[in-house]
Amino acid sequence: MRHRKLTGYNWTVFIILAVGSIVMAFPFIWMILSSFKTTADVYAYPPRWIPSSWDWHNYSEVFRMIPFFRYYFNSIYTSVAQTLLEITLSVTAAFALSKLRFPGRNFLINLIRSTMFVPMIVTLIPLYLLVSRAGWIDTYRGIILPQIFSAFTIFLLMSFFVTVPNDLLDSAKLDGCGYYRILTKVIIPNSMTAIGTAVMFSFLGHWKSYTWPLIITNKTNYRTLPIGLKYLVQESSSEYQVMMAASVMAILPVLIVFMFSEKQLVRSVTLTGLKS
Repeated sequence: MRHRKLTGYNWTVFIILAVGSIVMAFPFIWMILSSFKTTADVYAYPPRWIPSSWDWHNYSEVFRMIPFFRYYFNSIYTSVAQTLLEITLSVTAAFALSKLRFPGRNFLINLIRSTMFVPMIVTLIPLYLLVSRAGWIDTYRGIILPQIFSAFTIFLLMSFFVTVPNDLLDSAKLDGCGYYRILTKVIIPNSMTAIGTAVMFSFLGHWKSYTWPLIITNKTNYRTLPIGLKYLVQESSSEYQVMMAASVMAILPVLIVFMFSEKQLVRSVTLTGLKS
């Protein structure tokens, strides 16, 4: 009887999760199918799930309406650069703040924490003036460098770094390791789950960034994909199948990053609250 109750409970949970998964996946399935539809299929009533004829022309139409490849390259270049710089900065900062003891440490932690409560819109104008005076308008540096600091990423990594036993650090010091080797040989290998999660969140945040690249760039050569999609909406007007084709191509890098970071993300969630 106990086995039957447990099995029934598992089936109930499975059904609930399956229904939830279908609901979550519905917009993506509809987007992918719509990217192959003709105009008649898009406006058909009742709505057609499967295209009457698979139209690959929608994808080439995206490149005809806007310089999609240029926007795509700019987004990949800036997002990858921002992610690498942000993770490097955050890893070193999190290591210093979580494992080292120095004067002003608590003040620095509180100062970084306070930046999480300041809306981006408040710092937008001062940041723009600094970048403008540096001559970084319409440059990759102007897009990349002002966005590589993230208090969220630092505290995310700190929450995992503190779980690394100090005995490992002491043993490394006895073996003659300096701070750099302790970071690369002890801290990072024991925190790959947190770093993988941070990489995924960081890349996603930079990939979908719209406001800052829009303000800091005036030339098409430096504008990113979110801005390009806005132009496409204006150009394609009612051609929703073309917009869906562009959206499918826009999410591909995010899916690739998620595929590589999924295992780390699941492990980080599993290990949350546990200590080594």
